[in-house]
Amino acid sequence: MKKLLSYLTMTALALFLMAPFVWMIFVSLQPSKAPIPSLGQLVPEKPAWSNYRLVLVEQPDLPVLRFFFNSAFVTCSVVIGQLLISSLAAYGFARMKFAGRDLIFYVFLGSLMFSGPVTQLPVYLLVKSLGWLDTYAALIVPGVSSAFSVFLLRQAFQSIPGELDEAARLDGAGDFRIYWKVVMPLSGAALATCSAFSFFAVWTDFFWPLLSTNSTTMRTLEVGLSVFKSSYGTTNWPLEMAATVLVMIPLLVAFLFSQRYFTKGIMIGSIK
Repeated sequence: MKKLLSYLTMTALALFLMAPFVWMIFVSLQPSKAPIPSLGQLVPEKPAWSNYRLVLVEQPDLPVLRFFFNSAFVTCSVVIGQLLISSLAAYGFARMKFAGRDLIFYVFLGSLMFSGPVTQLPVYLLVKSLGWLDTYAALIVPGVSSAFSVFLLRQAFQSIPGELDEAARLDGAGDFRIYWKVVMPLSGAALATCSAFSFFAVWTDFFWPLLSTNSTTMRTLEVGLSVFKSSYGTTNWPLEMAATVLVMIPLLVAFLFSQRYFTKGIMIGSIK
């Protein structure tokens, strides 16, 4: 009985949390320019699936497909670059010995105390001095470094027995080969956790793409959605909800495949 009540409570909570997303889908299927319907009229008699086609391909001044490509390209590039750079740094902090290693790591870890907006101005000035504004470099390069990912991967790498390194060195392996052939394959959960956190952070980022891009063709989905909202003068709720659903679908798919890694990420960060 106790277990049954627990499942019923969780099911009710899940339905409650899903209600806004379901409401958004039903509103996106209303006729274009229709007002927000009441709850009794929420389910449309004839779903307007054409709203999604209108948002994606029938807006010459607002290339939503281009926005989608920009978001996907930037997100994938940042995730891959962040995994590569953060894992290399984490390997150095976890498996290599050099003077001042722990001090450098703690100073590096201290950067987590500063929120993102605090560093936006110096990063913007640096990107501007390099001539990267309104380019993919401005959207990708500042995001490939993550103190959180370095910390998480360092904890994971330290949990791998050092005897594996010694065995690999006896076979003639160097540091890079140990990193690539031994440590990385044994850190799949930590890498997946970093990928999930990075994906959600980059895909939903609004302020930095708005600050670093000027042209419409370089906008990401988050910024493009705000442009889409103001393009009609008044809010076209069905089309805006259709665009919002398109933005959220990749997040939902990514979350379904990566949700179990969030708990593992907490455990990796707390247990050595």
